Amino acid sequence: MTISDKRLRRHLLTAVLIKLIVLTVLWWVFVRDSRVSVDSNTIGERFGVPTSAQGASK
Repeated sequence: MTISDKRLRRHLLTAVLIKLIVLTVLWWVFVRDSRVSVDSNTIGERFGVPTSAQGASK
């Protein structure tokens, strides 16, 4: 392996590590505390699927 190959590998590894750190920080700041509530009636209306009470026979 030549010296330029080693330098290229080091630069690529550094770039990937920096990107992973940036993505982790962005997730930690903006996404970590986000919560999404799921309501079966709302989802059924959105997809056009009729929803029934839980345990009811069809």
